[in-house]
Amino acid sequence: MFMLMVKDCVFNITEIKVSLSLSLLETPSEMEKTAVDSFSSKTSIRTTITEVTSFQGIRKDVTASELLQSKIIDENTFKDLSAGKLTVAEISEKDSVRKYLEGTNSIAGVYLQATKETLSIQEAKSRGLLTPGTSLVLLEAQAATGFVIDPVKNKKLSVEEAVAQGVVGKEWKNKLLSAERAVTGYKDPYTGDTVSLFQALKKDLIVKDHGIRLLEAQIATGGIIDPVYSHRVPVQVAYERGYFDEEMNQILSDPDDDTKGFFDPNTQENLTYLQLIERCTTDPVTGLSLLVIVKKGEFYFFVDEATNVLKIVEDEKDSVRKYLEGTNSIAGVYLQATKETLSIQEAKSRGLLKPGTSLVLLEAQAATGFVIDPVKNKKLSVEEAVAQGVVGKEWKNKLLSAERAVTGYKDPYTGDTISLFQALKKDFIVKDHGIRLLEAQIATGGIIDPVYSHRVPVQVAYERGYFDEEMNQILSDPDDDTKGFFDPNTKENLTYLQLIERCTTDPVTGLSLLVIVKKGDCYWPLCGQRKP
Repeated sequence: MFMLMVKDCVFNITEIKVSLSLSLLETPSEMEKTAVDSFSSKTSIRTTITEVTSFQGIRKDVTASELLQSKIIDENTFKDLSAGKLTVAEISEKDSVRKYLEGTNSIAGVYLQATKETLSIQEAKSRGLLTPGTSLVLLEAQAATGFVIDPVKNKKLSVEEAVAQGVVGKEWKNKLLSAERAVTGYKDPYTGDTVSLFQALKKDLIVKDHGIRLLEAQIATGGIIDPVYSHRVPVQVAYERGYFDEEMNQILSDPDDDTKGFFDPNTQENLTYLQLIERCTTDPVTGLSLLVIVKKGEFYFFVDEATNVLKIVEDEKDSVRKYLEGTNSIAGVYLQATKETLSIQEAKSRGLLKPGTSLVLLEAQAATGFVIDPVKNKKLSVEEAVAQGVVGKEWKNKLLSAERAVTGYKDPYTGDTISLFQALKKDFIVKDHGIRLLEAQIATGGIIDPVYSHRVPVQVAYERGYFDEEMNQILSDPDDDTKGFFDPNTKENLTYLQLIERCTTDPVTGLSLLVIVKKGDCYWPLCGQRKP
């Protein structure tokens, strides 16, 4: 009987189970509805918690726990979020949180004051408003602070996306991918670990000047980026995680010209990233920071944060123009007898200049910025000059070599871009040839910094290792061995500066032209006449 009852019970329970299963598939009772609703509610709550505690980081989601560990939110905020008293949106909107999740604006593009246009960095470079060096440094800062920016379409892009969409040129892809690792992390080749920008700098995985420039850009736009958690962290947390130290803090707190890695194209000043951002204008629609570019003769307004005084700079100043453009190299030839202006190539073709003299003059042009077409008053790269027939194809390789005095030489051992003087010191170029090009640069406005693509005063050149006392002595007291230029009228060896001083100035273009006289004609430096 007992067994039967147990069996009956088991049987009855089985029936109930089957009945319950079937009834759940059909119409649930009120009690069953409550049970199901309760279960659904719990499921919903669990799902909601997972969703609401996920914040949008720079490249991936960030949990509330990570923000708490990084001291971006406090315990009370964390508890309020967990309890549903605060939402992710509400917390994300707080300036103290948004600063670390999104950062503040990097320099997104260029604002052309004359036309009121907004341009991308790439477009500004293409129009000749920014030098290649300045453009690259600004784009690297974008990549190292989160994204490459299209200021026209107001889009934030990865480097791969920016290249694919033509926002940056393919030629810079590798350099920008390298800068982007300041966000995504560098791979330690010895341990395989993902390390931060600062750690990569300390381990010599990246060049010091380059790393400092990117680190300063991160700090200026909200804080050092933790590549593991994909958000910025307060300075104190950066210290604790080994992403920063006192020595680096000192370098960035008291910057000199060596650590001011950014360039104001209007004033020719080296600045920190923060200083350059402070000179930007804000796009009223997108809120993006845009670097203002003014035309010559226009006024450039900015607030000097050090003195909090509004400064007005007129870009026409000779002292500024000297370093932005340089002064004239010898652009061509002026034939005194016929009053013709000829290119160096044409003068050679007519037998007015020897091939050797012609090549030296063209190399000096290439090494001081551009090959010049004095007839059309055009400044050209070597590739353009060859394509347009301004110079012969037979000299292309020699002139490309001379042009590296502007664009920089590649150090085969380190891969770094180095200056003309540094290449000379490392014996990458022949001494006489290098001295001749260096002297031409100094004679036309100053030694060219190939990284930033502008000339620098002699004192700055000393500090950056682009010049030294020995070379200064050689150029200050030249003998016939270092007088690398030739006056075809007097058969004298001269310095480039001496030869420029014998040139005439074209009254229309302002270009310097080497005067060529016929035998028997008066050559003004020798017969006491004024320049023609």
